[in-house]
Amino acid sequence: MNKYEQLINAGESLRVEFKQTFSKEALESITAFANTNGGYLFVGVNDKGLILGIDVNNEIIKNWQNQIKLLTTPSLFPDIKIMTIQNKTIAVVLVQEHPLKPVSIKGRYIKRLGSSNHLISTDEIVMFQLSSFNISYDSIVSKSENQLNYESVNRFITLIKQSGRYKVEGNYDVTLNKLGILRNGKLTFAGEALFNNPGVAIHIGRFKTKDIIIDDILIKKSLIDSIEDAISFIKKNISVAFEFDDEKTRRNDKWQYPLLVLRELLLNAIIHRDYSNPTDIIIKIFDNCIEFISPGGLFGSISLNDLNSDNYLASHRNKILAEAFYLIGEVEKYGTGIIRARRILKENYPNLILDFKEKQSFFVASLSQVFLTTQKTTQKTTQKTTQEMIVELLTQNTHMTGNELAEHIGISRDAIKQHIGTLKRKGILKRVGGRKLGRWLVIEKQL
Repeated sequence: MNKYEQLINAGESLRVEFKQTFSKEALESITAFANTNGGYLFVGVNDKGLILGIDVNNEIIKNWQNQIKLLTTPSLFPDIKIMTIQNKTIAVVLVQEHPLKPVSIKGRYIKRLGSSNHLISTDEIVMFQLSSFNISYDSIVSKSENQLNYESVNRFITLIKQSGRYKVEGNYDVTLNKLGILRNGKLTFAGEALFNNPGVAIHIGRFKTKDIIIDDILIKKSLIDSIEDAISFIKKNISVAFEFDDEKTRRNDKWQYPLLVLRELLLNAIIHRDYSNPTDIIIKIFDNCIEFISPGGLFGSISLNDLNSDNYLASHRNKILAEAFYLIGEVEKYGTGIIRARRILKENYPNLILDFKEKQSFFVASLSQVFLTTQKTTQKTTQKTTQEMIVELLTQNTHMTGNELAEHIGISRDAIKQHIGTLKRKGILKRVGGRKLGRWLVIEKQL
C-alpha cells in the first residue's frame, strides 16, 4: 500500500480532502490548504473514502492548473498527479502551504479547520498578512503618547530574574528592545498592554442566574498588574472546602476550581485574545460553572477537535506577549498548559469538565461541575442517574465522544452506547451532522 492509499484509508482530515469531481468546492479546498498547512486533494474519491474514479488526462490536468492559476490571488501552481488505485484512475492535487497568506479564491478567503473549510474573517485576514512577514499584531508600534510605567517594568524585570529563563543585561530599555517590547525606543502594542493601560479591561461578574449579577469588578490596569486582581476576585466568589490529613494536624484548602487551572485559563484569555478588537475579556462565575470569554477565535490551523484531544501545536497570535509571560514563569512556551490543566482535573477534580467553544469571533473556555453517581444505588436508580449524567454532560459539551462520556461517568463504552440508544428512542437526544463533525442536540424532555 503506497502513501496515497494510506492517506485515503485514513479519511478526510486537516490535510486531506476528497472530491468526486473537480468543482468550485475543490478549488476552495486547494485555497484552504494553501492558507493552512498544505494538503492533498483527491479527485475521484467520495467523502466516505470510496474510490469511484474519474475520466482524466494530461489535457484536463492542464485546464485545472490554468483555472487554479487564474482564480487564486496570489496565483497557486500546485502539482497534480494522475494515478491508478484499485484499478480506478484518480487525480491528486498536492498543495504546499503558501508563504504569503492569505490566498484568495475569486476574492474569498478560506482556511482549513479540522476536515472542513471555513471563511476567514476580516480581522483574521490582517493577522494572516502579519504572520506571513513573521510579524504579530502586538509587535506593531503603538501610536499612543503614553510613557513606560516603570513601576510595572520593575516588577516585570524582577519576575524574569526570579524565573531564570532570561539573563537581563544592560539597562531596562536595552532589555525591552531585545524582547521586542520596545522598537527603537518606542512602545509596541505589547509594551502598551503589559505596562500601561491596554485600552481594554477584564470584566468579571458573579451571577446568581443568567441575568442576575450579585457582584462584579472592572479591572482596567496593565496586564502585569491585572492578573492578581482577577484571581483575587475569582477566589472571593467561589467556594473552598477545608480538608485535614489523617492525623488531623494539617489543613488543606480545596477550592471549588483548582487555582492553577483558573490561572491557566485567565492567562490564555489574556495572551491569545485579539487586541485589535476593543471588547473586554469577560469572566462569568455561576454556582456550578465559570466561563472565560475573550475576543478572537482560535488562531492558525488549530481546531476545537485538536484542542479537545490535546493533539495540537501551539500557535501564537501575540508572539511578544506569549514570550513575556513565558519569561516571567507564568506559562510554558510550547502550549502544554491546557494538557497540564486536564491532567490536574483528571487526578484531583473528576467532577469538573473543561470545555472550549467558538461563538462568532469569541473564544469561550469553561469549567463546569457535574455530580458523579455513587456505587451504593440500585440498578434502576443507577440507570436513571447515568442517563441524567449523559444528558448533563452533552448539554455542556455537545461534541463529547462515547469514550469521553465513559471516562467521565466511570462505566464501559458499551454501556454508554446502550444508554444513548435509549435516550434517542425517548426523543431526548438527537445526533446532528456527520460522525466526525456532528454534535448532540439535547431536547428538553423529562427522563
